[in-house]
Amino acid sequence: MNAAQRVVLFTVLCISLTAPFAFCQGLEDKVQEYTMKNGMKLLLVERHTSPTVAAWIRYRVGSVDERSDERGLAHLLEHMLFKGTKTLGTINYAEEKPILDKIEQTAQALMAEKAKKDKSDPATLDKLKKELYALEREAEKYTVKEEFFQIYARNGGTGYNAFTSKDGTTYLINMPANKMELWAAIESDRMKNAVLREFYTERDVVMEERRRSYDTEPEGQLWENFAATAFVAHPYGQPTIGWMSDIENLSRTKAEAFLHKYYAPNNAIIAIVGDIKPAEIIVMVEKYFGDIPPGVPVPPVTVEEPQQLGEKRIQVEAEAESQLMIAFHKPTFPSPDDYVFDVIDMLLADGRTSRLYRKLVVEKQLTTDVAAFTAPGSRYPNLFILAATPRDPHTTAEVESAIYDELERLKKEPVTTAELQQILNKLEYEESRQMISNGGLARNLTEYEATTGSWRYLIEHRRHVAKVTPDDVMRVAQKYLVQTNRTVGTIVKRQSK
Repeated sequence: MNAAQRVVLFTVLCISLTAPFAFCQGLEDKVQEYTMKNGMKLLLVERHTSPTVAAWIRYRVGSVDERSDERGLAHLLEHMLFKGTKTLGTINYAEEKPILDKIEQTAQALMAEKAKKDKSDPATLDKLKKELYALEREAEKYTVKEEFFQIYARNGGTGYNAFTSKDGTTYLINMPANKMELWAAIESDRMKNAVLREFYTERDVVMEERRRSYDTEPEGQLWENFAATAFVAHPYGQPTIGWMSDIENLSRTKAEAFLHKYYAPNNAIIAIVGDIKPAEIIVMVEKYFGDIPPGVPVPPVTVEEPQQLGEKRIQVEAEAESQLMIAFHKPTFPSPDDYVFDVIDMLLADGRTSRLYRKLVVEKQLTTDVAAFTAPGSRYPNLFILAATPRDPHTTAEVESAIYDELERLKKEPVTTAELQQILNKLEYEESRQMISNGGLARNLTEYEATTGSWRYLIEHRRHVAKVTPDDVMRVAQKYLVQTNRTVGTIVKRQSK
């Protein structure tokens, strides 16, 4: 996890309405935990600042948990779970289901014929495409578009959304406090009875998303190829959306198997924050979710990225401004070195007083910006990344050299006690500055419960950062920020012929 993310996520917790830090300091007493018999974890916080509630459902399954023939499934399922259930999103599921089954049979036959590539029969392909199109149009007669959204909107729901990452999948909504039973009825129905209608139409939408956001965007091309270059074995190197050929070969049958296996109570964390009475919420959640059987626990990814033996470089030529990215492999939580990287992150690139900002942007005017972050995920060893945009006429090579000078300084010159204190002060300031929101707290609770094993990371983080010493910074810089552990990616402006 990167320091910037931790600051943003942590800060929303730490302002009381009556005194600074009182809420943060009392968070352990305010969060009520409850684990149901089917394994679903509830994190409940009672706050009566407004008659609203934020409800977040986090599944401990993301793109890192996909097999090689499943890449893109978690992201596609994020889209599909908005399509409804056996009762929502349809006017007559009994009549709709046989058509959906025919669609799947036809789509499977079409994919099998396409897999023959040069040996496929054009007439067969054309026939199957027409049959699939006709069946999809027939199925549309039974579809009620966006019924989840419509019901929530009519009942005061806001911020209805979802997102998929390497580490997990999350669904979220803000509701009036007196509508929480409606939320429980809808979300338990989705967990029990999701129907992946319009699957192949939505698959086309995701393919277009990929073309728009990655295949035709130089920054997207750089990031995908950069991550794939840095990781040769671990699935963190694969794009969450999947490569185009991955998406093209995803089927509803495969998606349903993945859904029923993992999107189940034992892999779910629910945070409910706001104007609630926890005892009543527990009774309500038990009523609606208690009879849902557990699925298969998401197994840990056992693949370990082999030690990098030399610098790797990737270059993307495009009609775009130059960009530079430099990454170093690093451990993640619970390694103590992860906290040291938080310090290095803030020291180098957090704000206008950071070392790289002062040197690259202000003093030498080599770049228009500079950033540091950790990616692609947090559950497994990841990357510490530095990124910068050169200021014309300066080159990525000049910027790269200047960054290395600062990294060498970390290895040779102890960070001052004043600098470490400034980092702690900044954390404290950010914690006190940010306003509390129900949604921010719900996000943080589910995020850290899923990635670190306990939401209590939120109240322990700054204490661990405070233990980092100048020697720790030098040791970690000397160990990890080295050429053999480095991957460099650039966008180079294509020269016109």
